[in-house]
Amino acid sequence: MAGIYLHIPFCKQACHYCDFHFSTSLRYKDEMLQALLKEIALQKHYLLGETIETIYFGGGTPSVLEPAEINQLIDAITQTHTVATGAEITMEANPDDLSNQKLAGLRATPVNRFSIGIQSFFDEDLLWMNRVHRAAEAEASVKRAQDAGFENITVDLIYGYPLLSDTKWKHNLNKVFELDVPHISAYSMTVEPQTALAAFISKKKQPPMSEQQSAEQFILMTDAMQANGFEQYEISNFCKPGHYSRHNSNYWRGVKYIGLGPSAHSFNGDTRQWNMANNAKYIASVLGENTVPAEVELLSETNRLNEYIMTSLRTTWGLDLDKLNHIANGAATELLKVVHSYVDEGSIIQTDNTLTLTPQGKLYADNIAAALFFDERT
Repeated sequence: MAGIYLHIPFCKQACHYCDFHFSTSLRYKDEMLQALLKEIALQKHYLLGETIETIYFGGGTPSVLEPAEINQLIDAITQTHTVATGAEITMEANPDDLSNQKLAGLRATPVNRFSIGIQSFFDEDLLWMNRVHRAAEAEASVKRAQDAGFENITVDLIYGYPLLSDTKWKHNLNKVFELDVPHISAYSMTVEPQTALAAFISKKKQPPMSEQQSAEQFILMTDAMQANGFEQYEISNFCKPGHYSRHNSNYWRGVKYIGLGPSAHSFNGDTRQWNMANNAKYIASVLGENTVPAEVELLSETNRLNEYIMTSLRTTWGLDLDKLNHIANGAATELLKVVHSYVDEGSIIQTDNTLTLTPQGKLYADNIAAALFFDERT
């Protein structure tokens, strides 16, 4: 099984913290749609005939597309690939795009899952982030989607920023619990280079983010999720039983996927590639030259080992030592020489041939993974 990701690089306005590739102008939307349709054909061999289990519309803001445009793209995929019966088809959406009319139109598409970017239920926080929607709209959009028959919904929240007190964070979590959604993704606010937020902090117009605040709110969140019946199946992702994001889970488990659109990434087990992050040049290359403007990296054994360490440790399924040995014979023995110190300090648990992070270890997941990385093997 494999996945397809479509990057829709348009947004109404730029969030202050976002460093994803997008444009606030819809001027080239029609040309972009044609380029995406053509790239589907141009890239048809990348997944070597794998059946498609998941399709994910990300961005940007895919909800700027009309239902008919969504159908065009899905039809092109089904004509080019074998798509599994019951495939998970997710669309990211901003609350302000999910009107009753839009939802009625989307019911006529194969989209069966929404990822709604709420971030906060406080207007002052949304203004600080430069989000388009407001708190009342966030809550209403979820209810409208549910009323329209969409039950498989995930919402995004952000924590660890100066305006967010613990009291407000608890309110945000409780509000989502009340909305009875089966999946929640929650991310600590990070300051990415060349974003408005980074500029504000460098000019001392905003305070820096606090690692201590982020850690405390992470613990508060994991406790609340557990108390409300959510499983933390990945560092930032929580779900009710049976409601994993199949698409994102495939990323963490090393399943093949292809990314379509400017800046989209692809992985087929042997190579990783990423498309040019420039709308005009992407369109010109695909439509004018029949060429996908992508850079390709042939993954070395060390690349594959380290990528597996990074992704697997973030999940409830953990790192399978047998799979590590499958990538490189003897790798598990080498890794265990380093792992024992993290087991002793209570950051990692070893159960048979599986390594998983403890609640304490999850606070330092990236640092622990980096410490376990292999040097380039010859």
